[in-house]
Amino acid sequence: MKRILTLATVFSLPGLAFAHEFKANELEIIHPIAFETAPTAKAGGGYFTIVNFGETDDSLIAVKADFPKVMVHKSEETDGIARMMHVDRVEIPAGETVEFAPGGYHVMFMGLPGPLQAGDSFPATLVFETAGELEIIFNVEERGSSKDDTDHSGHN
Repeated sequence: MKRILTLATVFSLPGLAFAHEFKANELEIIHPIAFETAPTAKAGGGYFTIVNFGETDDSLIAVKADFPKVMVHKSEETDGIARMMHVDRVEIPAGETVEFAPGGYHVMFMGLPGPLQAGDSFPATLVFETAGELEIIFNVEERGSSKDDTDHSGHN
């Protein structure tokens, strides 16, 4: 029953009508996107949802892509001050959903050779502790086409 509720919750999220998904064992990666960047931006952010339909916890331990530096970050606000911190792993509990979204977990693609442009896409590999490596495609979308409220264009 928990699996059905999780699936119903995921498919009721806004913006998933045209989602694309990828699977590794009991993990499903839903709608990986990156937002377009300004022409001079040196970094961009990547977002997606991970659903663990299994009965065993897993962890995202790395993201690989063809950029000079790729890291997983988490944004937090404390006492009115927003911070972005590197994280070494993201726990994906059994039967749970973890969202990578503006203002929370996200992937930073640093050292962009040029802007990310709406309509483009690029490959990346998610590395999980148990499920192993999973190749996915990030579609680049216009800013404002989703719940984007974070601008990482100033990060190198």
